Amino acid sequence: MGILYIVPTPIGNLEDITLRALRVLREVKLIAAEDTRTSRVLLQHYAIATPLTSYHEHNKLAKLDAIFAALADGDVALISDAGTPGISDPGYELIGAAIMRGIRVEPLPGANAIMTALVGSGLPTDRFLYLGFLPRKTRALRDLLESVAGQHHTLVAYESPNRLTDALDAILQTLGDRPMCVARELSKKFEEFQRGTTREVLAHFQANPARGEITLVIGGAPVVEPATWSEEQARAALFARLEQGEPLQQAAKAVAAESGWDKRAVYALGIGWQK
Repeated sequence: MGILYIVPTPIGNLEDITLRALRVLREVKLIAAEDTRTSRVLLQHYAIATPLTSYHEHNKLAKLDAIFAALADGDVALISDAGTPGISDPGYELIGAAIMRGIRVEPLPGANAIMTALVGSGLPTDRFLYLGFLPRKTRALRDLLESVAGQHHTLVAYESPNRLTDALDAILQTLGDRPMCVARELSKKFEEFQRGTTREVLAHFQANPARGEITLVIGGAPVVEPATWSEEQARAALFARLEQGEPLQQAAKAVAAESGWDKRAVYALGIGWQK
């Protein structure tokens, strides 16, 4: 049984491919490509004559048997139009099916727009959340953004140029005016990193309509350190609420949220309170 290689290809600049990837593409029996026309440009550039078969969103399930038949006699490489297969590209089903059949799956490191945009954005990279392609419909987009509004991680997503300003406006309305970066045409001649607040970036692209492939990097929700009040301040705030008739449990919860105190400690301050 052969090996299924997961081979990243350049996201723009044809030089962004590893020596190992080129060797694998030359040595495998078959290359399963998202679009054979796009892949031939790369393969002809490096004089690689390995046979190609199409493997894309519309035939990915029907092609499984043919690819596994090829794997019975030799190695197969899976590639997408650009970047790493399986990341918002066809590949997940094939990789999963190969693992279920006990076939060795060997992923190669390589080009990826997510990581390239993230490290070039200037935003925190220690933790990030990848959202994939943003939904086309306005309600679905807002629902997604609302679901991640409280995340402190940097957010990364793909978007198309014709929907960019609508997406930026939805981000501004839902997440607020956060620091962000629009990375465009990565590794290509007209590569651009437009950095600023959401409002600033939106104004830029309203005046300068975007073209090409786009990755959004959005700052996470700011971490607000809770204030720590003195006992005198916490007691005064609690008693003020109790004076207005607020139940002790409810008042303690509210003061704890404002003061940085533990709710049980605030509650203890109010025990025995008399109006």
